[in-house]
Amino acid sequence: MPIGEALRLAQDSELDLVEVAPMARPPVVKLMVDGKFKYEAAQKAREARRNQALTVIKEMRLRLKIDPHDYETKKGHVERFLKGGDKVKITVMFRGREQSRPEMGYRLLQRLAGDVSELGIVESNPKQDGRNMVMVIAPHRNQAASDAVRRTAKAEKHATAEQAPEQAPEQAPVQEQAPPA
Repeated sequence: MPIGEALRLAQDSELDLVEVAPMARPPVVKLMVDGKFKYEAAQKAREARRNQALTVIKEMRLRLKIDPHDYETKKGHVERFLKGGDKVKITVMFRGREQSRPEMGYRLLQRLAGDVSELGIVESNPKQDGRNMVMVIAPHRNQAASDAVRRTAKAEKHATAEQAPEQAPEQAPVQEQAPPA
């Protein structure tokens, strides 16, 4: 329909001519109240932000000469982060002469990646960065998706709990007793 005719039709019906799809050929317009269109667009944007997956990167630092018990503790933290749906950046710090043996740091990171392979995958392989060697492990996709669902359910539950007014538990009626004679 020609633009002039569409504008006349909008004026006759006391509505706005809103361009819905400007990139389409020909552009798509609708007869509606402009405020309603803006409100619905804002609602869609808010919903998209709420459903957006938030990626958090936790960091774990190791030294090249790490005690077996300390290694197990750090590995437990990495497992906890991956189960929580977060990415983990693992850094091996080299001191002094340790810098001449980067292959030992590489082996340590590969060992850790193998130990947590059931929870996550290596997203970026070990890279030497000055005195540090860095590797990133991400949770498996199905694990991350289930964690995201769990987080949104928890957030919704928390939001509904805040909206509901707190109700005090009913008190039992107090019975008066006659004073002893």
